[in-house]
Parts: sequence; C-alpha cells; structure tokens
Amino acid sequence: MFGKRILLGITGGIAAYKIAYLIRYLKKEGAEVKCIMTPASCDFISPLVVSTLSQNPVAIEFWNKQTGVWMNHVELALWAELFVIAPATANTISKMANGGCDNLLLATYLSMKTKTVIAPAMDLDMYQHPTFKRNLAQLIEDGVFVIPATSGELASGLEGQGRMEEPEQILEFIKSKLEFSTALKNKKVLITAGPTYEAIDPVRFIGNHSSGKMGFELAKACLSQGYHVTLVSGPTNLELVHSNLELIKIESAEEMLSAVQSVWNQINIGIFAAAVADYRPNKKAEQKIKKSESEMTIALVKNPDILRWASDNRTNNQFVLGFALETNNSLENAFSKLYGKNLDLIVLNSLENKEAGFKKDTNKIVILDKQKTQIEFELKSKKEVAVDIINTIEKYLM
Repeated sequence: MFGKRILLGITGGIAAYKIAYLIRYLKKEGAEVKCIMTPASCDFISPLVVSTLSQNPVAIEFWNKQTGVWMNHVELALWAELFVIAPATANTISKMANGGCDNLLLATYLSMKTKTVIAPAMDLDMYQHPTFKRNLAQLIEDGVFVIPATSGELASGLEGQGRMEEPEQILEFIKSKLEFSTALKNKKVLITAGPTYEAIDPVRFIGNHSSGKMGFELAKACLSQGYHVTLVSGPTNLELVHSNLELIKIESAEEMLSAVQSVWNQINIGIFAAAVADYRPNKKAEQKIKKSESEMTIALVKNPDILRWASDNRTNNQFVLGFALETNNSLENAFSKLYGKNLDLIVLNSLENKEAGFKKDTNKIVILDKQKTQIEFELKSKKEVAVDIINTIEKYLM
C-alpha cells in the first residue's frame, strides 16, 4: 500500500476508539492517511491522537475559527484514492443515502470521484431496523462498499450483530479493494437476464414468468464497482442506461445465443441469470392459429444450451457462473448442473421459498462451488443479493 492515499472518515460512535489502531496499521503499510472527523466523533477519540498518528492535520469543520483557514472538501475528495468511513453510524449512513450534507465529512462524500467504503457500527436493533436496511441497500446501489458489522458484545451490554469489524480486518478489506480496483478497470462482464419468448405464431409464444430483475440488479452492481457490462436481456419492462453498459435486447433463445457468441471472446466474467426456455415450437405458424379443434398439438424441439456453450468455448481465464432455480432436490440438482456444465460457481434459489423466485423483489440464495462449499445467505432484496454474488465472484478471482 506504499503511497496509497487513504481518506479516513470518523463518525460519532463508541467504536471510534479503535480507529487509532487502523491509522497505525495503514501507516505501517506505507499509506498516506488524512482524516475527517465529525464534531460528534471528538467525544470518542481525540483529534490530537488522530492527527499525531496520521501525521496530518485533522479536518473537522468547514473552516478553522482560530486560523480562518477553509477546509476544502473538494480537494480532499480529489486527493483520496479511497474514502473509508469507520465507524459509520446509522445517522451518517441515513444522510449519505438521502443526500444529506450538514458537515464536512458528508460534503466530502458527495464530492468523491473514487470509491467509498463504510464500516457500520450500532446497536443490534438499529442494525436490523428496516429504515437502516433501506439506507444500506441504497448505498450499495450507489456503489458504496460495505464491511458488514460483526456479532458480539455491544456497548449497550446486549449481544448481537452491530459491532464494527476489527481494524485488522478493515485493513485487509482496504488492501483488497485497492488491489482489485486496479484490475477492474478493463474487466468485461457478460450478464444474461430475463425470459426468452419462443414464438408459436405472430401473437403467441412459449415463455416463463421471469421479470429480469435479478439480472438487471447484477448489472447495476457490476457497473457500480467499475466493470464494463454487456447485458443480454430477454423481453422485460426494465431499462438501464450507463456509459459502461451495452444493452442487447433479444426475444428467443437462439437470438440470445447469437448475442452471447458475438461478444464472448472479449469477456472476462460470464453471469448467466436468464431463464431460457428449454424448448421452442418446431415450426412457427406464419399466420395466427385459429381456434377450431378441441385439442391442438405443438411439436417442440430443444433450445440451444447457452450456458453450456459458453463454458465449453471459454478460454482458461474466463469465469462462468450459472443459476439453478429448483422446485425439489435443490442441492442435488444444483451440484449436478455445476459439474455437468463445468461452471466455476452456481447460484441456487428454490421456488419452495415463498419470498424467492420470479417477479419477487427478494431472494434467498446459496452459492456452490466444485469443492462442495455451500455459502448460504439470508433472505435479502435482489439489490443486496446482486452485491453478495459479485463480492463472492471477486473473492474467487483474487
């Protein structure tokens, strides 16, 4: 981390006392450290301690009343390669999520051109409150990296999740993000999303209930972390615009395969979240089929296996993740797909869970690898699930 420029924001929580250790660790790694403190944080750690350890003046107010010097939040934001806010209180997180700007730290956050990392710290009931979860989900969507709070003894005397992660682990997270952010600049991700519609005649089709929400949230998560994204989407009512996004809209499985094939040799990571129809009519009627007989038979043929094609035609450095939506024998079927299609990871979700599946805003997933590791996540919004998936991929790529 020699020469890396870390801007450290300290807010008013009891965990602020640990930040002295984080500053020491960063300095030992050779990083340059500047610190912004909220006025409330001064009750928990002395600005003199922070200044002495960081070897830089501490910024607290917009201007120093004794010297008359203005603290330029824009310059601080431009200086930093990474902005780390630890501890991040519920109050500060709320203001960040909603555009609040009533102190120097928040003004600097709103001026940041590079990434921000937060390490939340609060009591367990606050950490589980729906308003806090909404604010955290909004920051994740905005591209803020989150170091989840850990479980343990809290300042209130209660036990549970809400403790700020330890300084040693925050340091490792900072190092990983700085190293990986450099590698991300030219990384290209392909994501498939939504259903495919297989035409029976000009007005009817075979399809499924996929809304495309999961695939689009994955695209948002990748874009927020600096990837270049090609999103191949079946018919949905969703739209996404970004300078690093190429959106290819298709209808059928054959069209999706053609789109994937056209870009596959440029891709580093393939995330196949689309619900592709397994079969299509053998022949599409040229005109609308009229209702006449009491029964009708449609001959079906198997659609191309897009995920298998991508895995079979990848180079050694391409990473492939698939999805398994199961209704029974979930783990057995997901592992069978993982091995059978030679995937790096597979995301399992089950229609047996009433809060997961098509058209839902939430999902509950398990990520599986070839070593039979099972990484299970709690029920979350699809925005949060997308971040969990991307973070897991990054860990396997490091």
